[in-house]
Amino acid sequence: MKQLTLRNLSGLIITILYLMGQPALSQAAVHGKTASASKSSPATKPGKIFRDCNGCPEMVVIHSGSFDMGSTDNEDGRSKDEGPVHRVKIANFAIGKYEVTRGQFAAFVKATKYITGDKCQTLVKGNFEEHKGDWRAPGYPQENIHPVVCINWDDATAYAKWLSHKSGKKYRLPTESEWEYAARGRTTTAHYWGNNPADACQYANGADKTAQAKIQGAQSWLIHDCTDGYVYTAPVGKFKPNAFGLYDMLGNVWEWTADNYHDAYTDAPSEGSAWQGNGVRRVLRGGSWNNSPKNLRAATRYASEHEVRFSSFGFRLARQLP
Repeated sequence: MKQLTLRNLSGLIITILYLMGQPALSQAAVHGKTASASKSSPATKPGKIFRDCNGCPEMVVIHSGSFDMGSTDNEDGRSKDEGPVHRVKIANFAIGKYEVTRGQFAAFVKATKYITGDKCQTLVKGNFEEHKGDWRAPGYPQENIHPVVCINWDDATAYAKWLSHKSGKKYRLPTESEWEYAARGRTTTAHYWGNNPADACQYANGADKTAQAKIQGAQSWLIHDCTDGYVYTAPVGKFKPNAFGLYDMLGNVWEWTADNYHDAYTDAPSEGSAWQGNGVRRVLRGGSWNNSPKNLRAATRYASEHEVRFSSFGFRLARQLP
């Protein structure tokens, strides 16, 4: 009789399983070899940039970790609602490399016939007032590569639902803690470039000498002592990214998050989930093209009713990972 070797035995096992109608084991499994569970899946490799579909935003994989959310009492520009500082654990997720652009939002409107209304808070003589207008006419010139503005919380979540259906993946607004974790890029300074507001113009589009010189009524604004070259919004990705490879996390436009607003972090979630259940106001983060150094900090928070649209309000998306 022919000697039964390990190789012959493995072949016999595969044949038997096939005849039983079961999926065959790989040769590696038969020989006792298994894939290493310690290696990151390509889909969740930290820093990986991907796009789920034609027209989908570019997304960046953010690795899990923990951080201290909020600001300390001695941080310049701090508001009371930024404390108490608390430890938050964040799971793997992906977030937009850029803010959602006007062109991307236009594709959504074309596909769905979505209506955003015809009222938006626009800047007049240095102050915001409600006027007739929408994301197509925010009161200043834009191109398709600029971040979409005059967007409220409902508009942003409607876009996320449409993109989820289009791509077959779970898109949503980032939670407030996910947003801050991503914005900080593992830094603990007031801004992801450090503590000096005068360095902002390399990294962010905020209130600066350009805006002060060009916008009527902006002469009284508190500005960054530098020149970023943009009066209103800048095309996405024009400034240096943070350590996670994310652009415009501070400045350009305020970004909606999934959370309801609470005026302090007492009893806030510690695992990165959205904090709900406190009225109708939602949290925006990051500051915008017309904001002072106080509002272009990683810990800065702003609250607005979900239906309100400003020509400085936009958003970026997050996506669930396996």
